[in-house]
Amino acid sequence: MSELPPDHNADDQPDPFDEIIAEETDRDPDLAVIEAGSRTLRTQGGPPDADIPTRPADPEVDKALREVETELATRWGETKLEPSVSRIAALMDVLGEPQRSYPSIHITGTNGKTSTARMIEALLGAFELRTGRYTSPHVQSITERISLDGAPIAPERFIETYQDIKPYVEMVDASQEYRLSFFEVLTGMAYAAFADAPADVAVVEVGMGGSWDATNVIDGDVAVVTPIDLDHTDRLGSTHAEIATEKAGIIKQGATVIMAQQPVDAAQVLLKKAVEVDATVAREGLEFGVVERQVAVGGQLVTLRGLGGEYPEVYLPLHGAHQAHNAAVALAAVEAFFGVGAQRADALDLDTVRKAFAAVASPGRLEVVRRSPTVVLDAAHNPAGARAAAEAIGEAFQFSRLIGVVGASGDKNVRGLLEAFEPVFAEVVVTQNSSHRAMDADELAGIAVEVFGEERVQVEPRLPDALEAAITLAEEEGEFAGGGVLVTGSVITVGEARLLLGRG
Repeated sequence: MSELPPDHNADDQPDPFDEIIAEETDRDPDLAVIEAGSRTLRTQGGPPDADIPTRPADPEVDKALREVETELATRWGETKLEPSVSRIAALMDVLGEPQRSYPSIHITGTNGKTSTARMIEALLGAFELRTGRYTSPHVQSITERISLDGAPIAPERFIETYQDIKPYVEMVDASQEYRLSFFEVLTGMAYAAFADAPADVAVVEVGMGGSWDATNVIDGDVAVVTPIDLDHTDRLGSTHAEIATEKAGIIKQGATVIMAQQPVDAAQVLLKKAVEVDATVAREGLEFGVVERQVAVGGQLVTLRGLGGEYPEVYLPLHGAHQAHNAAVALAAVEAFFGVGAQRADALDLDTVRKAFAAVASPGRLEVVRRSPTVVLDAAHNPAGARAAAEAIGEAFQFSRLIGVVGASGDKNVRGLLEAFEPVFAEVVVTQNSSHRAMDADELAGIAVEVFGEERVQVEPRLPDALEAAITLAEEEGEFAGGGVLVTGSVITVGEARLLLGRG
């Protein structure tokens, strides 16, 4: 890592964090924004190899894994819900309540949950704790969803865990009005695998919402709420406050709440729930935040203010201001887990924190998978995620001409997503992934034409053809002109593109 520019001297400069807070006199202090630095720092390094598992090399293991995947696919998918935790609670009961055998950090929000979970996992692992992480959806392999000690669960162990709980799953199926869903069974597998490991701490991302999400049979010692925006409005509500009401369901009695920057009405709901259950709250922009951020090769160099003090010059191999804010949230969550700010006042060991963040990977989040031209993958699937990706790609890559490849799900705010990317895409190639939820390419093209104009839209229903067309368009700039491709719109689109481009 390179040193800071020679004129940088923290000792003779005012504290930027205090200056920013002082300037926020005309706004709700709960929503104070920690401004990001704009200087460019050239530093060595880049993102570590993403831990995306491939298909098992052993044909027998691969066959057994496919059989498990086939059985799980017969259940309700993740988009078909009956809002209740009764089925998963019944499964936990017959399994002996495995989720109560370890403390947990529970994460909800609209965007940034998986990246934040990965950062929390990396920090806990760096402090020599055995971790179990449960996130969704997966990019390429179903085994990604359950991680032990910072790595996806082995296919053999995934299969074994499924076979171990299968009789109990069938028992619960027989006693309930509806069978356990795909997500509920996977949640049960994760909690059982963590208990069996055994994990010292579980890092759990909600699937959707909070109150009635299958993961919410845990009582998280720390409840993390990443930024809330409008998504899944048909199930969670049409306003920030309504969505926050559902997500506040993970805040349990006496817990510590780590709250990212939120819309005012969402913040009010979360704070009210915290008061009701006597939870302690730490708010980004007040108790913790991003002090300084400098663009770096392969990521960024950040100074974070945590609950126990300042953590300067932390290299984060991820792009974008949103990832710096995710890092601040993750750090505060781990500090809270260790009692910093409550039982103890000292900060976490700086070198350990730096080492942990430097090792973070978040596959499919502004991930470079090819050069000449550069192809970047980002799983943005709603307007807020698209705005963050658009801002970050302009800052980190500075393409002279950017071509978009967009394949979206039909149940998303596709127009809002396209409008967020319109200022940065010179042209867009619309396509569709293999999911039954995928929006038809021609339907997507109709919306894209309204947003971009007909001359900037190309339709390629097959993803391989779309990637080829986009790369060709980017190459029209010439070998050294700086054209690039961003593949986005859905986690499934990103995962399939990743495979097609030879990653995993």
